Amino acid sequence: MLAIVPYLVQHPGSALDEVATAFGVAPGQLRRDLDLLFMSGLPPYGPGDLIDVDVDEDGHIWISMADHFSRPLQLTRIEALAVYLRGTELLALPGMPDAPALAKALEKLQRSLGADALREAEGRIEIARRGRAPEHLDLLRAAARGHERLSIDYFAASTGEWSHREIDPEEVFSGMGHWYVAAWDVDADAERLFRADRVRSAAPTGETFVPRGLRGAGRDLYSPTGEDVSVRLRLRPAARWIAEYYATTELEERDDGGVEVTLPARQLGWVARLLVRVGDDAEVVEPAELRHEVRRLARETLVGYGHKT
Repeated sequence: MLAIVPYLVQHPGSALDEVATAFGVAPGQLRRDLDLLFMSGLPPYGPGDLIDVDVDEDGHIWISMADHFSRPLQLTRIEALAVYLRGTELLALPGMPDAPALAKALEKLQRSLGADALREAEGRIEIARRGRAPEHLDLLRAAARGHERLSIDYFAASTGEWSHREIDPEEVFSGMGHWYVAAWDVDADAERLFRADRVRSAAPTGETFVPRGLRGAGRDLYSPTGEDVSVRLRLRPAARWIAEYYATTELEERDDGGVEVTLPARQLGWVARLLVRVGDDAEVVEPAELRHEVRRLARETLVGYGHKT
């Protein structure tokens, strides 16, 4: 239909039988598909936003309220490059099942883009290569499918410590190059998001659970709570990826190409470790205790490498 509707918009009054033959669709199926267009359109989906279709007594098709379909379905070079890069990243994700259809589609995109477009991205974008899947990924997936409670040992980046937990895993999904588990933490009696590669051990407890409807793919990778501290950071261009990777509540563009962002944090420790990684490319605006924590952690790190502070 994504191909047929633009054709009908550009060729009003086309005969139903001729359109069905041209697109290799049975006339009856095409008529049923056209009937579905009455429920299609743009937000807020009011009467004036839905596509209007009329097939007259002679079998000619007339479509209105579909100006957004006037351009044939065709990607721009930038859109095609974005799809190619995202698809390549997905295909390289460790633990992703074989996807021959995706690989074939990416080969077609690569040929269509041509060497010039890909050469422009060379050196600025690094394509990921398939690595090792998290050790317990298959077990986590099976537990989510079977609604089985698991006992896990988990490394929490927020505290830098290992902990033993019982969880009810509901969704296992990929995001930003990692595998995540949306689960109910039994001890905390709250929803938690776990990174699969930080699970050191996992075993079924023999208990099952009733799913609570936790969201998986497409969700934010951080769930704010009432206990969060607001952290204000000034990021130079080399560190603005932080604003894209982590959940933010405020974002302000800066003249130098960087951004100033506010992000929620349940623990300041992980933010301090992050800032030590990026060095001078990030500056703490507030809170003041985070600046002190960054300095303390930096001194400890230097001492660990044999430097005097």
